Amino acid sequence: MLQSESTFALPYITADLPGIGGRLRSVPEHFEVEELPLYEPQGEGQHLYVKVTKVGLATKEVQHQLAKLFEIKSGDIGFAGMKDKHARTTQTFSLSLGHLSEEGVADAVERIRDNVPVTVQQARLHKNKLKLGHLLGNRFRVTIDDLGDDILSIVDQAEKIVHSLRQTGLPNFFGPQRFGHQGKNVQRGLDILTRKQYVKDRWLRRFLISSYQSYLCNQYLAERVEMGAFDRILLGDIAKKHDTGGLFDVEEVEKEQERYIRQEISFTAPLYGPKMRAAQQEAGRLEAQIFESSGITMEQLRKARVEGTRRLGRLLVPDIAVRPAEERKDALVVEFSLTKGAFATTVLREIMKNDAEESSAESENNS
Repeated sequence: MLQSESTFALPYITADLPGIGGRLRSVPEHFEVEELPLYEPQGEGQHLYVKVTKVGLATKEVQHQLAKLFEIKSGDIGFAGMKDKHARTTQTFSLSLGHLSEEGVADAVERIRDNVPVTVQQARLHKNKLKLGHLLGNRFRVTIDDLGDDILSIVDQAEKIVHSLRQTGLPNFFGPQRFGHQGKNVQRGLDILTRKQYVKDRWLRRFLISSYQSYLCNQYLAERVEMGAFDRILLGDIAKKHDTGGLFDVEEVEKEQERYIRQEISFTAPLYGPKMRAAQQEAGRLEAQIFESSGITMEQLRKARVEGTRRLGRLLVPDIAVRPAEERKDALVVEFSLTKGAFATTVLREIMKNDAEESSAESENNS
């Protein structure tokens, strides 16, 4: 049983620097997200890639409206990631419309502009359907307001935090929106695994179980911060190369620590499951300790058809920057890019130190 909200409390990597407080999402336009595509459409094929900007619409809502407009199945419309309803988001949809002429593309764009409340930025044909995960990451531009009159002092305070984050990176925590109010999604996921609850809906069942996996991953990352092992590589870590994405076992700590400091590699964290590649030695003992304290078994995960994998343990934010907002005197703007699967609130909570108003809804970058 998950005891309380304190179970979900996470440490700050910049705990020695006071946060600026403030508020997020006064209006949806204050939370801007733009996909960073994995590839660009080539100009030929049977799938029309349409890049749109939307406000107040969830990804699934746009998918449904496009399917209805063109009289095709929702499954014939692809997208790389779910984007938040309560934000200004730019993302690409692929529509399986066949091999269109230039006039056909122009006509499709006109129909979208006339019938779907989005702004079409680009439309081009491509040979394959856009699928979940077909993106490098996302670019964020977030306005934090209600900061008071002395905005230059606040910006200076925020700059000290982002300078530290540029140097060290930060734990790749799952955001609180994954866990539900007071962790209810996590508790339900645990109840499903221990057969105290049955959820018929397959998608919901998998989501709730993944919420519990995410919770355990956060516990691992939090423990690593608390024991002073975030800023160093451990013997037996499974590390990831940032340039190629390749994974390898850490056998020479001193050698790999230099690469870690240069931000060439980062450790990975466990998303537990029977097919997860387990760390060894010191790192392996730590992740085994977290799993043993969970009260579940690999057999329960296997019966629930959970495979398990590894997740990048450290987020790098070399491009993060802050500046005063132009439209408000009590606000600042934070800009940064994140790899897919990372949560913007993980970054914002370090700057605000009020957990980035964690009740705010926000989508993941990869689903």
